[in-house]
Amino acid sequence: MVNTDIPNHYTTSPSSFGGTPLLTINREATIDLDSTNSFEGPEKLLEVWFSASALSLPEATGSGGLKIVPSEVWKEMLDLVNCKVLSIVESEDVDAYLLSESSMFVFPHKLILKTCGTTTLLSGLPKILEIAALVAKFPHSLANSIRGTATAAIPYRVFYSRKNFLFPDRQHGPHRSWRDEVKSLDRLFLGGSAYMIGKMNGEHWYLYLTEPNTMLTPPATPERDQPVKVLDLPEATLRVKAQGMEIDDGQDETLELLMTDLDPENAKQFYLDHASAVAEGQYFQRAHNARNEARKHLGSINDMDEGREMEHPKVGRAPEKVCDDSIDVFSNASDGYSPSASGDELTFPQELTTEGHALGTVVSDFSGLSAVYPAAKYPDARVDAYLFTPCGFSANGVIPSPDVRGSTHYFTVHVTPEPYCSYASFETNVPASQTGRETADVIQQVVGIFKPGRFSVTLFEAKDATEEDISVAKKRGGKFEGIQGYRRVDRIVHDLEGYDLVFKYYERFDWEGGAPRLGEAGF
Repeated sequence: MVNTDIPNHYTTSPSSFGGTPLLTINREATIDLDSTNSFEGPEKLLEVWFSASALSLPEATGSGGLKIVPSEVWKEMLDLVNCKVLSIVESEDVDAYLLSESSMFVFPHKLILKTCGTTTLLSGLPKILEIAALVAKFPHSLANSIRGTATAAIPYRVFYSRKNFLFPDRQHGPHRSWRDEVKSLDRLFLGGSAYMIGKMNGEHWYLYLTEPNTMLTPPATPERDQPVKVLDLPEATLRVKAQGMEIDDGQDETLELLMTDLDPENAKQFYLDHASAVAEGQYFQRAHNARNEARKHLGSINDMDEGREMEHPKVGRAPEKVCDDSIDVFSNASDGYSPSASGDELTFPQELTTEGHALGTVVSDFSGLSAVYPAAKYPDARVDAYLFTPCGFSANGVIPSPDVRGSTHYFTVHVTPEPYCSYASFETNVPASQTGRETADVIQQVVGIFKPGRFSVTLFEAKDATEEDISVAKKRGGKFEGIQGYRRVDRIVHDLEGYDLVFKYYERFDWEGGAPRLGEAGF
C-alpha cells in the first residue's frame, strides 16, 4: 500500500530528502508568516571575513571557527536585524540559514548575511563582531562607545553591497541612504572604500569594502590583563570536533543577478495559488501512476495463478475457472488522470496547500531552479525552499563539491513577484570551473526562469598573483557579453585590492517598461 500522507510528526522539509546535509525547520517562525506588505526586493548584502580561508584560522579559534556559534546566539543577532530563522541546513563546511527576509551562510572563517525589505542589517554588524570575539574566539580589541559593543573581533575583510532601493524613504536606521550606510561602516572600520557603480541616472549598484587585515575604528588598543566577558552558554555547545579539511579557497568568486520587471506569466509560479494547484496536480498524478503500477502487478499475479491452476488441477475435480468478471479495484481510474471520476476519491493533504517548505520544494522543482545545479552532477546537494503567503519565494542551496572534500559552496534565490515592484535575485559562489559551464550559460538559465525586463550582473573574482592585472581585467570584462534575448546597456570593470569586479546591465529586446525607477539618486 502506498502511503502518500505527510506524517503528523513531520519536522523535515521535503527539500531535504536525499543528500547529506541536515535540515531543521523552525515551525514557530513560520506560523502566520505573510508577505502581503513586503515591497523592497533588493537586498542588503554583508560579508564579514575573519580569516583569509578556513585553513588559516587562528590557533585559539579552533577548526570550527564561526560554525561553533549556536543557532540561538545567531538568532539574537538577527533580532537586531528584524528577521527570523525559518530553517537551517547544516553541513560540514557551511550552515545555511533560510530567513523570513532572505538568507545567512556561516562558514568557519566568514559570515554572509543577505536581507531584504526594511531590515536593519548594519544594526547587527557590531553584534556579529562581538559574537566572533566571545564565542568563536577570534582575535579582538577592547570595547569602545562608538562600536556600542563589549568587544569586537578584528575582521580580515568586510564587503557590503546593494542595488539602488525602490523605496528608500521606507527604510529604517542607517539604511535611509547610501551616505548614512557609509558613515555607519566608517565608524567601525578604518580605511574603507565606498563606490557607486553604474549610471547615477540609471540602474546602479553600491559597494563598500575594506582592505585585507582590516583595522577597527578607532585603532584597536592591545589588551593586557583585561578580563574578557564570556556569554553564558552550555558547555556542550562550545565543543567542536576537530576535522581535517582539504579546502581550496584559491578560486573565490561570487556571481549575483539582480532582476526587475519580471514577466507576469513567469512571476505567477511564485504565488501560493499557482503553487498549490501545481502541487495538487502532481499529488494526484503520482497517486494515479501508483494505482496503474499496482494494477499491472495484480494483473500479472492473476495470470500466474491461472497458469498454475491449469497445470495442476485438483484430483477428482474439474479445473476451477478463473472468474473473468472479477472486480477490478482500479476500475474507476482511467489511463488519463481524473480524480473526480473515482468513487473513492483521494483526499489532497491540506499541508501541501499551507506548508511553506513543502510548497517551496514544488516551486523550486517546477520553476527549474533546482536544475541550475542538478542532482546528477551534485548528488549531495541540498535545496531548502520556502513559499510565502500570498506570494514570494526564498531558497538556499548547499552544494558540496563532487570532487574536492571540504569544498562546499552555496546559491541563494529570493523573489518578490508583485507587478508593481517585481524583483528576483540569484547569488552563488560555485566556481565556473567546477560546473564545467561558462558563466553566460548559468546566467542564461536563470534569466530564462524569470524573464526580467532588465537585470544587473556583478561578478567578483579573486586575482591570481601570477597574472597581469590589466590583461586579466580586460579578459574578465568580456565575459558573458551575449545573453540571448537581451542587449547589454552598461559594462564596468573595476580593479580592486585582491579582486576584479565586473558589473553589467541588460535590458530585454521586447521590453517596453520605460526608464528605470531609481528610488534614490546620487551619494
